[in-house]
Amino acid sequence: MSKSTDSDVVTKGDLQGPSSSPKSFSHEYNSDSQSTELVQEQPKRSWRSYVWDTLDKSPEERRFLFKLDAVILTLASLGYFIKYLDQVNITNAFVSGMKEDLKLFGNELNYMQTCWTVGYVIGEIPSNLLLTRIRPSIWIPACEVVWAIMTILLAKCKTTTQVYVLRFFIGLAESVFYPGMQYIIGSWYRKDELAKRSCIFHASGAIGTMFSGYLMAAVHKNLAGAGGFKGWQWLFIIDTVISLPIAISGFFLMPDLPEITKAWYFSADEIALAKERMRLEGRAPRAPYTKAKFKKIFSSWHIYLLTALYIFFNNGNGASSQPAFQLWLKSKGRSITEVNTYPTITAAITVITTLIYAWTSDTVFRGARWPPIVFSGLVNIVIYSSLAAWNIPDGWKWACFLLAGFGGGISGLTFAWAHEICGDDNEERALVTGTMNEMAYVIQAWLPLLIWQQVEAPVYHKGYMTSIFIAVAMIVTAFLIRFLHHKERANKLLAEEQNA
Repeated sequence: MSKSTDSDVVTKGDLQGPSSSPKSFSHEYNSDSQSTELVQEQPKRSWRSYVWDTLDKSPEERRFLFKLDAVILTLASLGYFIKYLDQVNITNAFVSGMKEDLKLFGNELNYMQTCWTVGYVIGEIPSNLLLTRIRPSIWIPACEVVWAIMTILLAKCKTTTQVYVLRFFIGLAESVFYPGMQYIIGSWYRKDELAKRSCIFHASGAIGTMFSGYLMAAVHKNLAGAGGFKGWQWLFIIDTVISLPIAISGFFLMPDLPEITKAWYFSADEIALAKERMRLEGRAPRAPYTKAKFKKIFSSWHIYLLTALYIFFNNGNGASSQPAFQLWLKSKGRSITEVNTYPTITAAITVITTLIYAWTSDTVFRGARWPPIVFSGLVNIVIYSSLAAWNIPDGWKWACFLLAGFGGGISGLTFAWAHEICGDDNEERALVTGTMNEMAYVIQAWLPLLIWQQVEAPVYHKGYMTSIFIAVAMIVTAFLIRFLHHKERANKLLAEEQNA
C-alpha cells in the first residue's frame, strides 16, 4: 500500500472534488476546505485505544463508527442471540420434559442435533456466495423469519420424525446468519476494530445460551400446563415471539456492504468514508467469479488451514456444546431449575473470556490473533484431561465444566484473522469464511454420534479424550498459520519494493 509523501492521514482537503490522488474518495465532497483529519492510514494508538478504538479517531470517523456500531453490532448480536436461542432450546426442552413426553430414551437427541447440523452444512457456502450477489438486507432477514416461524412449530410435534424434519429446515435457514454476518463485519471494519466487533458478535451466542437456560427455568415454573402446553412447548413458542421482531427489523436496518449500501442513516460523505477505510485496509470490493479466481483460491493454503483451525475450535468444546454438564447434574438428582441454570455460568464465562480475548488481541498483542487461540487450547488440554480421568473430586469436576467456557471465546478471532489474511480478494474472503463454518459443522454432523453418545452420558470418555487431541491440533495449526502468513506478507512487501 503506497503512502502519501505528505502525511499518513486522509484529510477533507485531500478528498474534495474529483481527484486522481490515490487517497481520494470516489464520491465528491461538498464540505468546506478545512483539512480536518478523517482517516488515518495507520491508526494512532494511545491509552484510550485500549478502552475503545474509536477514541483516537477523527470526530467524523467517530460519528460514522458510532452509527455503524449501533446498527451492525445490534443486528448481529440480537440476530445471533435468537439463532442460539432457537438452536440450543432443543437441549433445554429435552432435559425439561420433552424426553419423557416423546419417549426419547435412545440417541434421539443426537439425531435431532445431527439433522440441524446437516441442514446447516448444506446451506452455508451457497448462502455466503449468494451474499456477494444479493443484498444482505434482503437475504439474511428473510431467513431469520423462516427459522423463527419453524421454531414455534416444534411445540406441536408429536413424533421424532416431525422434530427431525423441522430441525433440518431450521438448520438450513440458520446457516445464513453467522458466516454472513462475519462477512459483513469484515466488509466495514479495519484491523484495529475487527476482533472486538467479531467477538462481541460471537459473545451474543453465549448470552443466548444463558438466556435459554433461564427462560426454560422460568417457563417450567410459571407456564407449564397453561393453555394445554407443557413447559418445554412454551419454550419454543416464546422463542418465536422474541425472534420475529428482531428478524423483521433487519429488512429496514441492515447496511449491506460499503460499495452498495443504501442505508438511510448514512450520508453520502459517510459512505465515501467507509469505502476509503476499506481501500486503506486493502479490503477488496466485489468482483466477478472467474475460473482463474477459483484456481487461485483453491491453490492457496488460506482455505485449507483456516478451515482446519475453525474445525478444531468448533469441535473441541464438547463440555459446553454438548449437554454434558446438564446430564451430569441430572444424574446427581438436581432439580430441573438447577439443571437449566447452573450451566449458564459456563456461558457467562465464555462471554467474559471472549471479550478479554478480543481486547487483548487488538491492544496488548497489537493485532495478533494467535496468542488467545493458543491459550484457550492449553486450557482445554487441562480441562479435558481431567474429565477424561473422570474419577476426580466433584469440586474439580464442577470447575472443569465451568472453565470449559474458556474454550468457546475464540470464534470471532479466527474469523477476524481470516478477514485479514484474505482481505485483498472479496470473493476469497466470502468463500473461505463460509467454508470455515461449513466444514466445522460437516464434522459436527457425525463426530458427536461417535464420541458424545447420549447412552454414555455423563461420562463421555471418548468425547473428552478426543477433545485433548483436538486442542493440540488447534495449537499446532495456529502456529503454522502464523508462520505462513508472516512469510506471505514478507514476500508481498518484497515484491512491492521490487516493483517500485
